Amino acid sequence: MSDSVSTPEAPQPFPGGEHHPGESVRHTRAKGEPRFPDGPKADPAGSHFERRIRSFQPRRSRVTAGQADALQRLWAKWGLDIDGHAVDLAELFGDDRPVVLEIGFGMGEATAQMAAADPDTGILAVDVHTPGQGNLLNLADRTDLANVRVANGDAIILLREMLPPDSLDGLRVYFPDPWPKKRHHKRRLIQPEFLDLAATRLKPGATVHCATDWEPYAEQMLEVLTAHPHFENTRADGGFAPRPEFRPLTRFEGQGLDKGHVVNDLLFRRVQHRVRPGDR
Repeated sequence: MSDSVSTPEAPQPFPGGEHHPGESVRHTRAKGEPRFPDGPKADPAGSHFERRIRSFQPRRSRVTAGQADALQRLWAKWGLDIDGHAVDLAELFGDDRPVVLEIGFGMGEATAQMAAADPDTGILAVDVHTPGQGNLLNLADRTDLANVRVANGDAIILLREMLPPDSLDGLRVYFPDPWPKKRHHKRRLIQPEFLDLAATRLKPGATVHCATDWEPYAEQMLEVLTAHPHFENTRADGGFAPRPEFRPLTRFEGQGLDKGHVVNDLLFRRVQHRVRPGDR
């Protein structure tokens, strides 16, 4: 991921002693004590637990002092726990700006760049990686990005239970886990069932933008999106799209390109709702 939006991190106070920039936080907690009392919940949708295959793996890796400080200070302002309760996007963003959902943002550098380049569009960025959540909040705070909200938890629950129909102006899925082993392909996010759900929350004309450096997954994405009745390819030739200028070239992606990796972008459009006989 590109770090062109990042700024040098200043020392941040944290309970338990002095910490230095980039230093991992080690804090001994009593049993049952939340990791970040004012930050994201460890299991926000616990009451909505389902025995289904998940397309993600929660990671609770080390958090720097700056990330921890951002989680504590900014979660109440810019964070959202995916707990199954309905969300009013106009209330969440403070206005009625168009909102794009981004599923999986890594450390958030590219998300911050896109938010800075398009301040009139809200980005609801979902991930389960705690350091990335803290880093994106930090970037948003330091560069005054009022159009970013960070959501913690399962994007399926967010789409299915918390967002109203026709509420999103776009969907971005960049470099999702490819689950390369054949027995794990069922865990890939871009599947017909996921698109069925996403279509109900996307406005007609909304764009679905996917990108991956795993060619077999790119081919599957293209096949599944092309076959879905609610989406159409923006490419007249029905193939992959060149990387649009608004999607930053991340450091990770650049390193892959230098090694000969192929990155494929897919840009599809949510088609107008079709009126069935008898519905008029």
